Amino acid sequence: MTESSQVRKPYPLGAHREEGKIRFSFVSRKSDCGILLFHRATGRAYRKIPFAPEERVGNIYCKTVEGLDAEKISYLFYEGDSIVPDEHARCFPGRWHYGREKSPDSLKAGFLTEDFDWGRDRCPRIPYDQALVYCMHVRGFTRHVSSGVKHRGTFAGIGEKIPYLKEIGVTTLELQPAYEFTELPREKEPEPVPGYGGEQPGEKTVRRLNYWGYQRGFYYAPKAAYAASPDASAELKALVKALHENGMELVMQFYFPDEVRRNEIAEILRFWVLEYHVDGFRLMGSNLPAQMLADDEALADTKLWYDRFQTMNSAPEAEGCAWPHTAEYNDGWCYEMRRFLKGDEGMLESVLYQMRHIPSNGGRIHYLTNYCGFTLADLVAYDYKHNEENGEDNRDGNDYNLSWNCGEEGPTRRLRVRRLRQKQMKNAMCLLLLSQSTPLIFMGDEFGNSQRGNNNPYCQDNAVTWLDWSLVEKNGELLGFWKQLTAFRRSHPILHPARELRMMDELACGYPDLSYHGQNAWRPQTDHYLRHIGVMLCGKYAGEGDDSMLYLAFNMHWESHGLALPRPPRGTAWELAFSTETPEGEWGENQDGGEEELIRKIPPRSIAVYTSAPIPGTGRKAGKQKAEHGKDMESF
Repeated sequence: MTESSQVRKPYPLGAHREEGKIRFSFVSRKSDCGILLFHRATGRAYRKIPFAPEERVGNIYCKTVEGLDAEKISYLFYEGDSIVPDEHARCFPGRWHYGREKSPDSLKAGFLTEDFDWGRDRCPRIPYDQALVYCMHVRGFTRHVSSGVKHRGTFAGIGEKIPYLKEIGVTTLELQPAYEFTELPREKEPEPVPGYGGEQPGEKTVRRLNYWGYQRGFYYAPKAAYAASPDASAELKALVKALHENGMELVMQFYFPDEVRRNEIAEILRFWVLEYHVDGFRLMGSNLPAQMLADDEALADTKLWYDRFQTMNSAPEAEGCAWPHTAEYNDGWCYEMRRFLKGDEGMLESVLYQMRHIPSNGGRIHYLTNYCGFTLADLVAYDYKHNEENGEDNRDGNDYNLSWNCGEEGPTRRLRVRRLRQKQMKNAMCLLLLSQSTPLIFMGDEFGNSQRGNNNPYCQDNAVTWLDWSLVEKNGELLGFWKQLTAFRRSHPILHPARELRMMDELACGYPDLSYHGQNAWRPQTDHYLRHIGVMLCGKYAGEGDDSMLYLAFNMHWESHGLALPRPPRGTAWELAFSTETPEGEWGENQDGGEEELIRKIPPRSIAVYTSAPIPGTGRKAGKQKAEHGKDMESF
């Protein structure tokens, strides 16, 4: 083994193979620093290599070492008497048990294998208007014994669930932090100082599980404890390859706290695109260089999601569509829809905007629930957070949930309350999938998974956060409704247009692309006290040969209300596609003001969707007969 310092190459940082050699680069402001080499199989140390003063470039020490077998060694850096894990490590080989404390000397870094067979792997590049996002925690998704997978709580476990994900309409997975991080970080917690009556706080070091992983991490390495095999890198690559083979995408969350150098973020993202074929990133952290990342040429076809893209994509210069791969990702849609769902007044105008809005330059991810906050089942079962299990006296988590328990807090045997909650979950699904930007659902919401009212389970690695897959059968009706909804959205392109609809009849076909209706057709009512509205969409504007009309009837009031449906095109009649509660009564007619229309009574807190269906014969008479005597389809 020989060392060479002739050519100093400080970047990239970390350790890298180069033509049979290994180059080490380490940032340090101390003169006493170097490399510790270990036998990978046994973990035993066998060589200490100090950096020489002449190997320093600025604050970066770099050395090339020959004669090392990268497959058989692991390494650490040192500064004086301190052990320093390589924050630029590409992998931490071996089997890692989740939730066990890791000391710095245990984080021995290794080298990526170079023989992974990507075959003809190609990224699907799914447009935002075709995507349906499923946000998940790698461990929580399959860790529960009811998941039925062989490799529970791992990347491989997700791979086993790909058929299920396709069945429920998912195109894009979003993973909570899946890069390496310490599950048990050292935290400082106030502690009363003895002798001062508890009034003068000191500090004590505590260990609290960080289940989510939103902290500074080892941004170049997949999380070893999320792998069923000793090679987390190969396992994650196999997952990405399998998703691509099934026409699906993988988007990873990356949280960058303020201490992370902003000029390194682009390098991190490029690495994951090139090494792992990742399809996109959700960027998290304050003051991130959003426009710089959006302008990065290597990331031009990689999905980038960030809350601040909302401002950038609405800027005047955005008209040229320079950043179509970006999407805004924030709570704007969420809180408006939650208020509407529980029946707050004064919501109609903002709800209609949120349902139709698509940024002119890029996409928008909308969701009703996410990893933080209540699950969908808890959103309709709890008025208040119940985070006592987190050990912070229920002080943690958001107090502003905009939830409604439907009349009783938590689990109940009252059939009326349970039925109302079921209907409210269906209403929520309708709001999510009938809105025209890119919908996102959090794992398990499709079958009513609960976290027992905990809206901030960041430290819970147990049944609170693990999906209970037995609910797939128990709540089969709800899951079936979700599947029907996703299929309906796919089959009607006008529900997911590539650009925001303009509420104009640009095709001169007799109908605008989008129109609103109230008690009378073509006369929307959005008064402060109203909670019901009709929305009509003309399929011709989808540009895919779809001639159908859709009418979406929303009533979030606790009383029934009549809504007017305009006459559909000649030769067709309105037919109920689905509803969260079967509409009441027979069709009625209204010719107020000379405009012919049909009136339908929509039950309290319910949503109904109608489609225009061809009928035998043509003309008004046939249409009228069908409307008056046709039988509505059964609600899902």
